[in-house]
Amino acid sequence: MRTRFPALLAASAMTALLAACGGEAELSAADEPLRVGASPVPHAEILRYIDENLAEDAGLDLEIVEFTDYVQPNVALDDGSLDANYFQTTPYLEEQEASAGYDFEALDPVHIEPLGIYSSTLTDLADLPDGATVAIPNDPTNAARALRLLEANGLITLADTGDAAPTSLDIEGNPKNLEISEVEAAQVPRSLADVDIAVINGNYAIEADLVPAEDALALEEGEGNPNANLLVVRTGDEGDERIQELEGLLHSDEVRQFIEENYEGAVLAAF
Repeated sequence: MRTRFPALLAASAMTALLAACGGEAELSAADEPLRVGASPVPHAEILRYIDENLAEDAGLDLEIVEFTDYVQPNVALDDGSLDANYFQTTPYLEEQEASAGYDFEALDPVHIEPLGIYSSTLTDLADLPDGATVAIPNDPTNAARALRLLEANGLITLADTGDAAPTSLDIEGNPKNLEISEVEAAQVPRSLADVDIAVINGNYAIEADLVPAEDALALEEGEGNPNANLLVVRTGDEGDERIQELEGLLHSDEVRQFIEENYEGAVLAAF
């Protein structure tokens, strides 16, 4: 079993330690694979592009661990099973830190996945019937984004909650008497056949073979959107040279081009 040294252990101290143990070769955290947890689409796809095309030249050994939910990647980062994760936004991270007590550091924005309103029966939101059913994600951050998107499209009005994220309880105006149903984010696409409209995260829309730029009845605006996805590490690990290498590659021209060419506006570079 290999020993995992702290990311920022000085090279001189490392050398001395190994010499005392009879080691001949220098070992550091940089020699260990960087384990990064990610949602399958587009996060893991972007990481695989980096792994297959850019990592070797950067001297980075990347190990990608896929998660299909929004809870376990932070649990795994907190318990040390991961070195970083790439799936979440700053507002979601802040909510998770407040509720679970995590001590994480968010790095620079990489991309935005605009939430969209979708329907299996409608082609225009103007045709949404009175009493229509609406599925939205159930985690606080994405629920708030979904409610704001509904409001932006004239379907509801929300109370002014200041800096706090709005919830369904903050709906002040509901002229179409919409019935809001909160569903785990990954399951919202599967509920599409059972509701009139659903607000779906960009990554889950892509996995469900939806093309946001074509299939969405409405999309979040990308410009000025605070919900960019980014790399997250444990506080204190942001100086790890492997983290710094990956952070640089995530913001490279090559990754920007990969995003633009592969996601047709469903994913937007945020750098």
